[in-house]
Amino acid sequence: PVQFYDRSRKLSRSWGNDLFKAAHFLRFDPQGNVWLVDARAHVVQQFTPEGKLLRTLGTPDQPGCDATHFNKPTDVAITPAGDVFVSDGYGNARIAHFDKTGKFVKQWGKPGIGPGEFSLPHSIVVDSKGRLYVADRSNVRVQVFDQNGKFLDQWSNVLVPWGLWITKNDEIWVCGSSPMPWGPEPNLLGCPPKDQVFAKFSPAGRVLQLWTVPKGEDGKEKPGELNWLHGIALDSQGNVFLGDIKGQRLQKFVLQK
Repeated sequence: PVQFYDRSRKLSRSWGNDLFKAAHFLRFDPQGNVWLVDARAHVVQQFTPEGKLLRTLGTPDQPGCDATHFNKPTDVAITPAGDVFVSDGYGNARIAHFDKTGKFVKQWGKPGIGPGEFSLPHSIVVDSKGRLYVADRSNVRVQVFDQNGKFLDQWSNVLVPWGLWITKNDEIWVCGSSPMPWGPEPNLLGCPPKDQVFAKFSPAGRVLQLWTVPKGEDGKEKPGELNWLHGIALDSQGNVFLGDIKGQRLQKFVLQK
């Protein structure tokens, strides 16, 4: 389900307990609507904050790679003008662009290691100037594009990027793990991760801050440890919220001034 908590961590409401098969990333658009990416159902859906379904992109339970199908999509970014960009990453290797009415505009990307190619585009955000940042996870880089799909830049070999978040000041936060050799799971670099890292970048790709967090032991995770760090978000005070897969929890890290 989608769960809403107040600042005291009290659960205020939830909805969608039977709607989702594999909720992967959740975003808000400028109007406050909730966008949820369901990787297993192959759809991206828009809801009101109360849980009313407004729009579905993709065809439920039917994988593909065209204007009306995704294959295990991973994340979504919505511009102030209402354009929607989907990282279609687990089954495909592309970014799909839709206009504010939900009409398919274009796509770009294919499997590979070159500029504009992907190996698991796992997360996507858009800055105030309309530039798109894509966590090209298994290529150990963040790629930067304009909204026409033109390659602008890449930030390579700093960390294996799992999740992205961007502030109103265009600070790009990335969470994941340090670069490492390929593991036993095919096509998924850093599984299991050797450590847990999150960092703040400037729009030009400069590392402004970087933290490491102890990696927890499966089933024995302690407060302040992370185990398969997957998602990151910040509040208006600069506090960092981190969600880990194996730890099955959300933790708040308080900004130290």
